[in-house]
Amino acid sequence: MKLHRPHGSLREHDDPIRLTPEDAGWTYTGLRVLTLRAGTSRTIHTGEFEAFVLPLAGACAVRVDGMTFELSGRDSVFTRVTDFAYVPRDAEVELTATGDLELALPMARCTNRLAPKYGPADQIPVDTRGAGRATRQVTNFGVPGVWDHADKLNACELITPDGNWSSYPPHKHDTASDCEVVNEEIYYFRIAGRDGITPSREGFGMHRTYTADGTLDENVAVRDGDVFLVPQGYHGPCIAAPGYPMYYLNVLAGPAPERSMAFCDDPAHSWVRGSWDGETPDPRCPVTNHEGRIG
Repeated sequence: MKLHRPHGSLREHDDPIRLTPEDAGWTYTGLRVLTLRAGTSRTIHTGEFEAFVLPLAGACAVRVDGMTFELSGRDSVFTRVTDFAYVPRDAEVELTATGDLELALPMARCTNRLAPKYGPADQIPVDTRGAGRATRQVTNFGVPGVWDHADKLNACELITPDGNWSSYPPHKHDTASDCEVVNEEIYYFRIAGRDGITPSREGFGMHRTYTADGTLDENVAVRDGDVFLVPQGYHGPCIAAPGYPMYYLNVLAGPAPERSMAFCDDPAHSWVRGSWDGETPDPRCPVTNHEGRIG
């Protein structure tokens, strides 16, 4: 399985990303990223997948099952926490762009068909996690306990200020045990350019995924628009190079009957969490909330 999918390798026509579970080599988790011109519409069919409609840049209307949700969106993933919509499996979804639009559809193959639902930006918890150079923002828009209106799908967003580390200590969720559940996970990266706001291919970051026995050991440079697949093993850190803030969208789903994002740290590095107790969080976090930039 090829884990690192660089920008452009998952393109389908004008859409930057089309990744199905079959493309990834697993069962549940997928991702699409669409682009629409201002005033245009697009109809998609979800089939056996539920999805979140998540504006990355721009605003749109979502029409599904006779309901219409107006998503106010944002200028960039680095400027604001956005509202979103949940759309069920076996649905015809019409997307209409208010202005030029870039849109993510994190997806999960599921069994149960739920009703469509709107997710207001002002009800999304924004957490600061870690401390010192391991401080990052976690936007928990689609996680269990915050958003329980999904069958299999879990998703969240992270912003790592330039020079900081996130997804750390390394952790895994590839075994059903007392501390973890099995989840397939997608990392979708956006890297800001020199202004700290506009995604750009100029900058870069680093990502690590490995197994304890050494059969998997990948350390890759990631750039704007790249995808990394995590089928197993410990993953982290993600490191934002100085000068270039890092965003990533995490998409997770798996076979467990109940949605969960439970994980186990790599025991070699779990002690690091205790060291944060005496450290001050980076004041740049949180970077954004539903009103705009605050960091």
